[in-house]
Amino acid sequence: MPAQLSDAPGGTSLSPKALYVEVAERLRQRIFKRELEPGSWIDELRIAEEYGISRTPLREALKVLAAEGLVTMKVRRGAYVTEVSSSDLADVYHLLSLLESDAAGVVATRATDAELAELQALHAALEEAALPGMANADAFFALNERFHMRLLEIANNRWRDQMVADLRKVMKLNRHNSLLKTGRIQESLAEHRAIMAALAARDATGTAQRMREHFANGLSAAAQHR
Repeated sequence: MPAQLSDAPGGTSLSPKALYVEVAERLRQRIFKRELEPGSWIDELRIAEEYGISRTPLREALKVLAAEGLVTMKVRRGAYVTEVSSSDLADVYHLLSLLESDAAGVVATRATDAELAELQALHAALEEAALPGMANADAFFALNERFHMRLLEIANNRWRDQMVADLRKVMKLNRHNSLLKTGRIQESLAEHRAIMAALAARDATGTAQRMREHFANGLSAAAQHR
């Protein structure tokens, strides 16, 4: 019978299907939550014991995370959570800017009115999440990502979607840093309003430019907060 991943400390088990995929997701979330800090060594024996699995699916999971850039494999030293340098962060933001500004231009031209209404609803949720007394970086971050990923889905290029998904995983190693800068949430909202205005006007060039500005400002804020 295939091994099951125990759900410590709750005691429930995950299904045995593609065990290494489930292990990878567990570790991915621990990395995003900083339970496994950037630069830290991943103790394979301890984690395998904690999850009640052999080291084989764990090593397969680490290969997945290494391919995503979240884990760095070092010869004779094992696996480490990737550290994102200032140069790495700039490279990631640069590529995201190119890919998502292109997608934004496509959406301005091709999206249906119903699809634009979906984006407007997500933007309205972002506005609400940032109201006084409601401001919460985690909630805002999640909604912001939903907005960007929905825009990509509407642009409908699965190869671009995959590249962006991988880049955003690496960006999460620097999680929330841009939003933690004082006033950045309000700045980000203003940039989203400009994007939405350009989308509503069906202005492909303007929408792409507003998205590039959004990423440039996000990088600037993230770099200042490091």
